[in-house]
Amino acid sequence: MGTAPAQIPTSFGHELRACLRCRLVKTYDQFRESGCENCPFFKMDGDNERVVDCTTPNFNGMISVMDPARSWAARWLRVGRFVPGCYTLAVSEALPEDLQFSFLQALCEEVHVQYVAPKRV
Repeated sequence: MGTAPAQIPTSFGHELRACLRCRLVKTYDQFRESGCENCPFFKMDGDNERVVDCTTPNFNGMISVMDPARSWAARWLRVGRFVPGCYTLAVSEALPEDLQFSFLQALCEEVHVQYVAPKRV
């Protein structure tokens, strides 16, 4: 992916959300304004429904990754190939397998990117 860092969350309250593919953490407004830096094919920028479909507010823990390629924690979390930014440790939401998974998988397959469901707790 690119080397430009992702936006850092501007608030650490209840409006934080995590991307369901890469687990990047930003506020709802940041996802709506600029989408996900790792998953531009989700086309979240400017689309309220897409932000809700492709992100979740239910996650545990957060880590800031400055140099993903050199960070052992980033490799352990499988975010070593993504842009520098804030990532969740695990998603704590059980997704409805039929609808949500197939929707996200279809979006990824359109651009030939593998969808791996995020780590759950």
